[in-house]
Amino acid sequence: MLKYRDILRLHAQEVSQRSIASSCGCSRNSVSDVLKRAGEVEITWPFENDISDIELQTMLFPEKNKSDARKQPNYESVHKELAKSGVTLSLLWHEYVEECRSRKEIPYSYRHFCRFYHRFATTTKATMRIKRKPGEVMEVDWAGQTTSLTDNLTGESIPAYVFVATLPCSQYTYVEAFLSMDMESWITAHLHTYHFFGGATRILVPDNLKTGVDKASRTDPTINRTYHEMAEHYRTVVMPARVRHPKDKPSVEGAVGVISTWIIASLRNQQFFTLHELNGAIQEKLSEFNQKEFQKKKGNRHSAFLEEEKFALLTLPASPYELATWMTATVPFDYHIAVDKMYYSVPYEYIKYVVDIRVTTTMIEVFYKSFRIASHMRLRGKEGEPSTIPEHRPVHHKQYVDYNRDYFLAWAETVGLHTLTTVKGILASYKVEKQALKSCLALFKLADQYSVERIESACKRALEYSARPNINSLKTILKTGQDKLTTSSSTETAKKENQVNAHGFTRGAAYYGRKEK
Repeated sequence: MLKYRDILRLHAQEVSQRSIASSCGCSRNSVSDVLKRAGEVEITWPFENDISDIELQTMLFPEKNKSDARKQPNYESVHKELAKSGVTLSLLWHEYVEECRSRKEIPYSYRHFCRFYHRFATTTKATMRIKRKPGEVMEVDWAGQTTSLTDNLTGESIPAYVFVATLPCSQYTYVEAFLSMDMESWITAHLHTYHFFGGATRILVPDNLKTGVDKASRTDPTINRTYHEMAEHYRTVVMPARVRHPKDKPSVEGAVGVISTWIIASLRNQQFFTLHELNGAIQEKLSEFNQKEFQKKKGNRHSAFLEEEKFALLTLPASPYELATWMTATVPFDYHIAVDKMYYSVPYEYIKYVVDIRVTTTMIEVFYKSFRIASHMRLRGKEGEPSTIPEHRPVHHKQYVDYNRDYFLAWAETVGLHTLTTVKGILASYKVEKQALKSCLALFKLADQYSVERIESACKRALEYSARPNINSLKTILKTGQDKLTTSSSTETAKKENQVNAHGFTRGAAYYGRKEK
């Protein structure tokens, strides 16, 4: 409000309008308007009765008091609506104006609307939802200052690196110390942060460190594959800050400075021997930090988070993300890739191809051009132990693994009784089963060359001569076509041979392979 009393007093003392404006902190046009209106209504200094600035404003500019007739917005509703994604003060003001027009009421201008909301949020709410939406962004970084552990044997100081995550809307913060800044520590810190907040934000803003960003770019940065996979698991998007632009993540940068004093520096005189002890002390200090009252508004970080931001966080998945590491390998000729001196099979069609390997604590997954081609449970035990899936073998390799005694007996049973008897005889005729399996495999291939019907007939014919026919006799029967002869013809031939043999050891034409006349 203008200082009407001072303007009229200084003017009565013949002070220039420029000096009056400078003294009262207003423009020269405002001074001119006040003096002009005071002349019109004949108000001069000194006043007959003591008059305040509010009363002078009513007397000089009565139209300014008409603003009370304007429709007051429901700023509590505005504050809640502003928390929703995509909602801005401009949109809410347009809706407010349309509502006033429909009711034939006078709305406030956009400038006054924003000013009144700013005043409302500053005095009654812990946070303001103008620049940051609740549950929208989480900023993460490593603190520049480190803390330390003490080796209980040597007394040597071991550095510990401090991870900091902040929600810009409520300024709620999480802190944890790690012994390194590698990928495992980086991902573990995020998992613990999500558990601490009880939800995930829609956007994740890290720095351009190697564990988060493979290639920095202003427009299209390349996110680390493991980090990107973790973000997808929690349905969030990684948007790294620009290089040498700390203002892209001001909340965490400010929190890092405060944490360095409030937590790290406050623990400088304490001695810790394990990381668990250090993080326990950090959590105590962190609780004090989050519950410390704001200086310029009511509430604290914890109350602001519970009241105005926790409801907007994304729900966590049913199971937490399992840390995975990626590597590449070329599939060798034995179609088994090596991971930690254990071997896992890959389809033999990918021999000499470069594949991506995803390694977790329980699984080994193999990908070719983002398509998963193999999956194994991770082996634990003796080095060099293979994990082989039968479908990954070539056909000519399967015969040495899949073709066993039970396999050939089951196959022979489907062919016929004589074939089953023959296979049993072959298996019983060898001392070493591996030799018998080779003969059975040869019989199996003969079925592909001729047919299962001829194999059954050949086995029947061979069993007439021997209880344990060998594979060579079966080959001879099939080549000469003896399996095609009818039973009657074979009986007549047997009678003729008996007649010839009745005269002693007489060898007929049949013995020498000539036809009978």
